[in-house]
Amino acid sequence: MTNQPVSKKANRIAVACFFFIAGISFASWASRIPDIKAKLHLSDAALGGVLFALPVGSMISLPLSGWLVAKYGSKQMVTIAVTCYPLILILIGTTVSIWQLVSVLLVFGLFGNLCNISVNTQAIGVQASYGRSIMATFHGIWSMAGFTGAAIGTFLVSKDLSPFYHFAIIWLACLVLLVSIQRFALAKDHGHESQQVFVRPDSALMKLGLIAFSCMVCEGTMFDWSGVYFQKVVAAPKELITLGYAAFMGTMASGRFIGDFMVTRFGSRKVLEASGILITTGLLIAVLFPTIILATIGFLFVGFGVSSVIPLVYSAAGKSKTMSPGMALAAVSTIGFFGFLMGPPLIGLIAQAFSLRWSFTLIAVLGFGTTLLAARVKTF
Repeated sequence: MTNQPVSKKANRIAVACFFFIAGISFASWASRIPDIKAKLHLSDAALGGVLFALPVGSMISLPLSGWLVAKYGSKQMVTIAVTCYPLILILIGTTVSIWQLVSVLLVFGLFGNLCNISVNTQAIGVQASYGRSIMATFHGIWSMAGFTGAAIGTFLVSKDLSPFYHFAIIWLACLVLLVSIQRFALAKDHGHESQQVFVRPDSALMKLGLIAFSCMVCEGTMFDWSGVYFQKVVAAPKELITLGYAAFMGTMASGRFIGDFMVTRFGSRKVLEASGILITTGLLIAVLFPTIILATIGFLFVGFGVSSVIPLVYSAAGKSKTMSPGMALAAVSTIGFFGFLMGPPLIGLIAQAFSLRWSFTLIAVLGFGTTLLAARVKTF
């Protein structure tokens, strides 16, 4: 009995489900951080050190993830990744010491990055079969899954369900979804084949990595410092401290669902150039006019600005003529991830030396790098 060919629509649905599993897994972990902090009696400083294990695990695994996807194919790797990524959550729920949590978070970061590289490689192949931009929508589904995971976490916390049982429920749900759609995953990856672990990125990939850096330094800042900015600079009431973050997340998610239309209408380069302008404009509005209304509007602009950058950069990396999609994604992700890691500490150092408003001004300047670099990339 021969296998029936899988339609591109079925491929697309499967990849969308992979993105959803990745998003809800990360959001489920994030929603229970306060409970795990309390369970292990961690101070704020200790928690900060523990949380650093996750991005360290991601960074360590970047070249290995790219090589595994290039050697064994994204279908096999994404199956492993989306099985293990939510499964590691259960181990997180069983930790009883700091060092156990650090060790498990390292592994969680490793599988999270393998999931990131393999699922985006799948997305690149599906997008190629459609012949038009659909990558931003996939990332929008990741954001939607993040909201879903946060909502589920909030509900289960209100019911006093322990992180272990919460994470077990999430893993079982993800496993059922995976079993239902795994056979529809894209069988063969799209693009150049390369199985070397360490390959120096060419100039085009370096520029794409720097665009990712410019965007992710802004993302990292908004994730970690938007609430502090509203508290200390905007002087928002306690109940409105998270308003800026909510505004940013809302427009980042919604922007991804309209990003593909914008790319089809105006082209990738123009969308990226506009993205950098929106990021810079939004941050400068918040710096120059730190009132609740105007700062919120500024953060809305920043969310729209960052929404399509990473999907477009990944799409362009997948077209590399010198590296496989998995290796190209790993190379671009490595450069971009430094921005995500460097942004929050840089904000803190400059805020300590000068002020938080000066910190956000510098990030606004870095965000404009997206516009300047997009004009120099020939891939678009």
